[in-house]
Amino acid sequence: MDLLIALAIFTVFIIIIYIFSPLITPKALQIKGGHVIITGGSSGIGKALAIEAVKEGANVTIIARNQKVLSFSLDICKDYKAVEEVMKQAIDDGGPCGMLINCAGMAVAKSFADIDVAEFKNIMDVNVLGSVYATRAVLPFMKQRKQGRIVFISSQAGQIGLYGYTAYCASKFALRGFAEALQMEVKPYDIYITVSFPPDTDTPGFQAENISKPKETTLISETAGLFQPEDVAKVIINDASLGRFLSYIGVDGYMLSNVTCGFSPVTSMMEGVQQVATMGFFRIISFFYIGHFDKIIKKCMEERESEKDK
Repeated sequence: MDLLIALAIFTVFIIIIYIFSPLITPKALQIKGGHVIITGGSSGIGKALAIEAVKEGANVTIIARNQKVLSFSLDICKDYKAVEEVMKQAIDDGGPCGMLINCAGMAVAKSFADIDVAEFKNIMDVNVLGSVYATRAVLPFMKQRKQGRIVFISSQAGQIGLYGYTAYCASKFALRGFAEALQMEVKPYDIYITVSFPPDTDTPGFQAENISKPKETTLISETAGLFQPEDVAKVIINDASLGRFLSYIGVDGYMLSNVTCGFSPVTSMMEGVQQVATMGFFRIISFFYIGHFDKIIKKCMEERESEKDK
């Protein structure tokens, strides 16, 4: 009897989602001929996103600290007025911004005891304030047109806390909260937010990050594999154009997005049904992942202690 009641409730849920799905599914954004602005687009995922957007026929503006494209060179987390001015100039030169991709970011892998406080603050400034400033500068123009897409590049470390990433996880989790709150504000203007949670990706930033990465972090990261920026970029551009809030890559990404979906916006009937159907099962699987990670950390600690005793 309990099973029948559960099935009945689930069936009613599917029917309700089906009825209201036209109200929550945004119309796909036309990339071709539009203007895509990308922060941090001079290398890695950002560069791959710029290339993918060009392939889709978009006009692309890249804003980065170490490269000038259309004469725009800027540190996006230092001075909001400067960001505002550059965004206005980019829109004047390239046309209305249909999609803003906040890709500028940095990662330093160190244990909390080893990371300097100034370094921690810098990571928060670049990863959070950089996205806030760029979004704040572009949003008024999107509201005027009542159309647009805003993308935040988070990380799988923005879904699960990981050893060695206290600063990085904090910054990437913050983007998720900012994005959820912002989506509520801008949805009436037909502006949709996408948060991407890419896994480890083979980029110059990832290689630099590996220099200081603790052994525990390296071993934990290996469980998810290494992806190519071109593959990640294709998924992000597609999900953003469709207005999907959660954008994931790979099997682990699918599991994490469903088990951590919480009260996140839903933009399709299928997405909502999958989250409800899989959340409990994926939570059970997470116990095994957590147990595996704990064993890695404990073993590494014991090895270090053993070395000290010699």
